[in-house]
Amino acid sequence: MNNILKSTLTSLSVLALSSFVVVVATAEVIDTKAREAILIDPSTGTVILNKNADEQMPPASMSKLMTAYLLFESINDGRVSLDDKFRVSENAWRKGGAASGSSTMFLPPKSEVRVEDLIRGIIVQSGNDACIVVAESLAGSEEAFARRMTDKAQELGMTGSNFMNATGWPHSEHRTTARDLATLSTRIIQDFPELFSFYSERVFTYNGIRQSNRNPLIYGYAGADGMKTGHTSEAGYGLTGTAKQGDRRLIVVVNGLKSSKDRASESARILDWGFREFNNYSLFKAGDTVEIAPVWLGTKPTVALKIDRDVHLTMSRKSRRAMKVTVEYQSPISAPITAGQSVGTLTIEAPDFETIEVPLLAATDSQQLGMVGRLGAALEFLLWGQQG
Repeated sequence: MNNILKSTLTSLSVLALSSFVVVVATAEVIDTKAREAILIDPSTGTVILNKNADEQMPPASMSKLMTAYLLFESINDGRVSLDDKFRVSENAWRKGGAASGSSTMFLPPKSEVRVEDLIRGIIVQSGNDACIVVAESLAGSEEAFARRMTDKAQELGMTGSNFMNATGWPHSEHRTTARDLATLSTRIIQDFPELFSFYSERVFTYNGIRQSNRNPLIYGYAGADGMKTGHTSEAGYGLTGTAKQGDRRLIVVVNGLKSSKDRASESARILDWGFREFNNYSLFKAGDTVEIAPVWLGTKPTVALKIDRDVHLTMSRKSRRAMKVTVEYQSPISAPITAGQSVGTLTIEAPDFETIEVPLLAATDSQQLGMVGRLGAALEFLLWGQQG
């Protein structure tokens, strides 16, 4: 009496973007000179390119993304305001100021600096002194702040990260991964949309010294608005970058490159490929009816099968043309049925990406018929081969 019904949906309406279905793309990928690289679509969490993305690496000044995250969090929570002033310690000046010979905001020792200026000092000027001032002001010491950085990384799911300082200064135990930096960038964009705008600023002048943002993408790549470069002799040249074109945003992380020129060209080339070859496709919204299924011995002859989540996919344009969506369930579905009960499966398949399955849920209850009703339905089935 019950047969497994499997049907293919050939016409899918394209609906609003938003989803909790994550699809891992495995389309043909381009090669890159980067030692580590990742390209993701943050709206779906899809990894479009992965080269050693989970290998621990020295992040250099890309570490400052986490320093900024903790400062942004303090601002969002109301513990700190943009107009607050932090004092520049002798330690911050010696380790990260003009005396250090490293990238610096040129903060005078014992001066007081507005938080808004420190943000620009970290993001635009990559100032090590600005990072240490923030660390000491928020946590008492750079060491304590680094522990907070690591704790926050674990909280955000950055399982490959361990921070030993606020600047990215070389340390054998100071490590993260390309995937973790992509995760962190996604959270900065999502959690602090107003403060994120600092990342697109090209120039900042402080103490009479004008410095330009080291991120090459924001000077000419269409839609680029972040995020941070890094370089040490051990790390090589690295970049965490992002761009938005139309409704789509991509985040790229590259590291281990040999020159700033390679850093600029590789990040732009990977973004170009991602925007050109892939797209986002919204197939269903949470609550959409996918199928109407017959019910056996139920007070209702049919039940709507729905999904409880949006289905939003990132895939290559080539894969999209061959995509197949099927529904599968026991037909007819035997009563009693409870609303929300899983009664089938929606399957999405396409070449070069991981198949996903989404549960199909009964939209309404359907009680079982009484004895007389069941006998009548059984007789009807014997005579005509169907119920109702």
